[in-house]
Amino acid sequence: MNQNDLLNMRYATIEDARTAMAKYLEERPANYSLEAPLYNDPMMFRVDMEEVFQKEWLFVGMTSEIPNRGDYFTVEIGQNPVLVVRDADGSVNAFHNTCRHRGSRVCLEHRGKVANLVCPYHQWTYDLKGNLLFAGTEMGESFDKSKHGLKKAFCKTAGGFIFVCLGKEEPQSDFDEFLATLEEYMAPYDVENTKLAVESNMYEKANWKLVIENNRECYHCAGSHPELLNTILEWDDTNDPRAPQDFLDHYHDLAAQWDAEGIPHEHKSFGPGKRNRIVRMPLKKGTKVMTIDGEAGCKKLLGRIQNPMLGSMRILHLPNSWNHMQSDHFIVFRVLPISATESMVTTKWFVHKDAVEGEDYDPARLRQVWDATNDQDRILGEENQRGIASVAYQPGPYSETFEFGVMNFLEWYSDTVQKNLKK
Repeated sequence: MNQNDLLNMRYATIEDARTAMAKYLEERPANYSLEAPLYNDPMMFRVDMEEVFQKEWLFVGMTSEIPNRGDYFTVEIGQNPVLVVRDADGSVNAFHNTCRHRGSRVCLEHRGKVANLVCPYHQWTYDLKGNLLFAGTEMGESFDKSKHGLKKAFCKTAGGFIFVCLGKEEPQSDFDEFLATLEEYMAPYDVENTKLAVESNMYEKANWKLVIENNRECYHCAGSHPELLNTILEWDDTNDPRAPQDFLDHYHDLAAQWDAEGIPHEHKSFGPGKRNRIVRMPLKKGTKVMTIDGEAGCKKLLGRIQNPMLGSMRILHLPNSWNHMQSDHFIVFRVLPISATESMVTTKWFVHKDAVEGEDYDPARLRQVWDATNDQDRILGEENQRGIASVAYQPGPYSETFEFGVMNFLEWYSDTVQKNLKK
């Protein structure tokens, strides 16, 4: 099968799609975008779900969203409903949100609090560790409850972040090394003593990879993000070769302040394509946080932070999250695929748990910059998706100076999918 045959076919079976995807990724030029089917074909999307979103570590939320025993939230990962709950001993557990009786979802609300997990269909009841407590006498005396607990998903936490993996086996990688660094870098924020101030869910008619690609470069920022550019500097990190001397001087001045306060800031990256990356970046001189005017978004600083000029600690986790940690609030982003040409982008803003809405912070003010930026990115992603649908589309070249972050992402994506396809 030659390249033209691959491009012109629509894959009748998942095996056809897997074979074609392996060939695409093996032969792709590292500095070019992907072939169209990897962005818009339903069978290719199914391969993405099976080989990425059902096998890799995914960011789902923050521990401070479920501060107490029985607090839970739910999330949909493709066709897989997942439940994340705080246990009586303080542990965070993740389960497939499907009853072991006849498969109904157990928790129907996005958020809630329970003493036990009770399926609304037939009242099968599980404790917060997923053990089946009650199935009714109708199941008979020989029924073994111990064999019918909720099915667990792998779950790890670090620095207040919650990650889950739906795979049958835990991925073997340098993920634990990243988690240890994340714990260290997030310590000043004391996430357990924060609270969710506001969240948004944005439906985007674009493939999840286009959403991530758009995030991984600021080549488009000057023409698209006036609100964001009030405070943010376009350089990708402190090692960006494009950065001028005045930026480096600005960074070194602030780094001395951060060092004096014991605030970690050195660039750290892990895995192929810098899959997991942490770097503290200055904002524009004279600005404190990513609000419309660069002034404080909340009157209470987070954790042990004393200096409001912490810039933004950017945390990347592929395949589905980027985040901005600031002195008085932080913002986390989660991307989840819906279909080959649809994604959901969730944005959450967190403040000190003692901050009072309307007195210490205004949710509308917290949201203003990123609501605008998200919508601008949505339009860019959707127009990108429409253009890729054209018969005229062919992969185009990335700028190695401005779009190296996109190239890093596709390096990780290509390596990960090819590795998983061989298992």
